[in-house]
Amino acid sequence: MTRTEPAAQDQMHRIVADFNAGRHEQARRGCEEALRRQPRDPALNHLLAAVLFASGKVEEARSRIQASLAVRADNAPAQLLAGRIARAAEDFDQALVHFGRARELAPGGDAYVERARTLDAAGDRDRARDAWRQVVQADPASREAAARLGRMLLEDGFPAAAAPLLERAATENSPASAWFDLGLARHELHDAAGAAAAYRVALRKRPDDAEAAVNLGAALQDMGDVEAAIEAYRIAYRLRPATFGVIAMSLTSAPSGRLWLDREALRQLLEYPTEGA
Repeated sequence: MTRTEPAAQDQMHRIVADFNAGRHEQARRGCEEALRRQPRDPALNHLLAAVLFASGKVEEARSRIQASLAVRADNAPAQLLAGRIARAAEDFDQALVHFGRARELAPGGDAYVERARTLDAAGDRDRARDAWRQVVQADPASREAAARLGRMLLEDGFPAAAAPLLERAATENSPASAWFDLGLARHELHDAAGAAAAYRVALRKRPDDAEAAVNLGAALQDMGDVEAAIEAYRIAYRLRPATFGVIAMSLTSAPSGRLWLDREALRQLLEYPTEGA
């Protein structure tokens, strides 16, 4: 029986349906049963590789995707999967080879993003930054690329260049990290109100983020709203008592801060709000 026959097609559809429904063990058994009849079938080996990879079996998945590529190397999705599997195995050079081939086969596809992710994972910062820039240029709607490139530019000391990218990356559906980075960029640009707004969203999305609470307090303090700043600092201190030193320094050093001669009094204020505070 060949893969193009109706019975084989039906079995493939069932395997795909099981995989998409999260029934990975059932999909694996279906692949293995079909492969006993057609051990070199590239589509079946590709599908089994995807099932194994989703189950965390990286080396087994790698063996299967290589079997698929040995028969049909000009398949862009298979090259992409091979690259993702190689990256998971921390074989970054080989992952880049697969993504490079995928780019040749399907220009403008996911390979550009995968290459940037791989360079990031490999710690090749300069090439990763350039790769994310290429993704942003090719796909301005990519929030992932905007967030990652914006973060890198921010870390490199270019908040003015980072801010527009981070504005693009920060949406209601974006993770807390995108809003946190936007807050950092705005704060660096002396937009305390904008920074506070971004930190509030970050804290709403990740209520246990003590650093976001500290930074919110600092932004509010820069706006001159010391009482609101102290409320934010209370949240930070409750989440992580080790933030006390940073809070004390912020409250005593900023122009709109207060002089706390007794650090224990400040600690008690953070632990026990006064009546009406």
